[in-house]
Amino acid sequence: MLPNTGKLAGCTVFITGASRGIGKAIALKAAKDGANIVIAAKTTQSHPKLSGTIYTAAEEIEAAGGRALPCVVDVRDEQQINDAVEKAVEKFGGIDILVNNASAISLTNTLETPTKRVDLMMSVNTRGTYLTSKACIPFLKKSKIAHILNLSPPLNLNPMWFKQHCAYTIAKYGMSMCVLGMAEEFRGEIAVNALWPRTAIHTAAMDMLGGSGVESQCRKVDIIADAAYSIFKKPKSFTGNFVIDENILKEEGIKNFDIYAVKPGQPLLPDFFLDEHPDVAVIKQMESPGAIPEFKEEKPQPQPQSKPHYGAVEETFRIVKDSLSDDVVKATQAIYQFELSGEDGGTWFLDLKNRGGTVGHGEPSDRADVVMSMSTDDFVKMFSGKLKPTVAFMSGKLKIKGNMALAIKLEKLMNQMNSRL
Repeated sequence: MLPNTGKLAGCTVFITGASRGIGKAIALKAAKDGANIVIAAKTTQSHPKLSGTIYTAAEEIEAAGGRALPCVVDVRDEQQINDAVEKAVEKFGGIDILVNNASAISLTNTLETPTKRVDLMMSVNTRGTYLTSKACIPFLKKSKIAHILNLSPPLNLNPMWFKQHCAYTIAKYGMSMCVLGMAEEFRGEIAVNALWPRTAIHTAAMDMLGGSGVESQCRKVDIIADAAYSIFKKPKSFTGNFVIDENILKEEGIKNFDIYAVKPGQPLLPDFFLDEHPDVAVIKQMESPGAIPEFKEEKPQPQPQSKPHYGAVEETFRIVKDSLSDDVVKATQAIYQFELSGEDGGTWFLDLKNRGGTVGHGEPSDRADVVMSMSTDDFVKMFSGKLKPTVAFMSGKLKIKGNMALAIKLEKLMNQMNSRL
């Protein structure tokens, strides 16, 4: 871990969504320097699946060496934001750093995203970041440190990052556009930057999204906290940057990134919005002039086969069936439907909700929780471990309708079966 220099001693750091996860990790890192932390978050009572409140976070911050001010703030409410800023200035005398961490996510396509969910993401991510920044800026302008840090991605306009979850991308990119605009607007007065992880980060929210076992493919929140701290140490002239956690830490001299892995040596899930997964070369090739748009829904090119591919799909489901057990069904509790395109495609199902689990050709007897559409080739590759579901989804080879958390849960089952396929 990076050594603490005490640079943030006495500084006031205002963090949205700081009751748990990444926000709390950044708070604790600053608290070790003796910083004042304003915990601007909604949670006042512990959630069954999401531990931590603004009050438990405050206790941890003070135990780490900082001073804490827990404030009930829903960033959709401008009055609550303004009240928290006023309390912070009254208690600590000003604001030196703002971290816009609060965020809402729904990895659903246009027709599957309710208006209420669209409004939530736009209000929390884009509007909340904008309003919190607006409220803090008059005080940041008086600070010698003066940093705004948004937990948001580089503005990557590759269509693949829009096609599967358009509303979420728009809302998240809104936070990044605040960086673009405010960095220029307040150049010389306030440093405004974005920070984004190269890999998935393990948080309680990630557990809910990815299901049991997903943590082995994640890094710990410490990497984001260390990267944020590195940014805070930089002068106001360091502004308008879209920083990737791993890159800035390499500049700091960190070479061993296994210290950040939940399970060192395990393959890591790539994060969204970065064209750095195994299929990137193919994607770039597809985007070049004159290239065949492989990821669009077109009839696949006929390939000579001595054996119909249907046999490979059927064999895959046979192995899946042999792997089923009451424990697998109890742990998963979902029905999956597969729409396989191509010469020998068709509809198949995997019922991991009823009895000891069943598989079959055609639609399931009960409504599917998740419908996955892909080619027969990619289906076989995915279940045999040659194509990661995350990569398939990100690159557009896999389309998902329904419960995304249950879709991600299936990846763990695939990992267990890879050795047999």
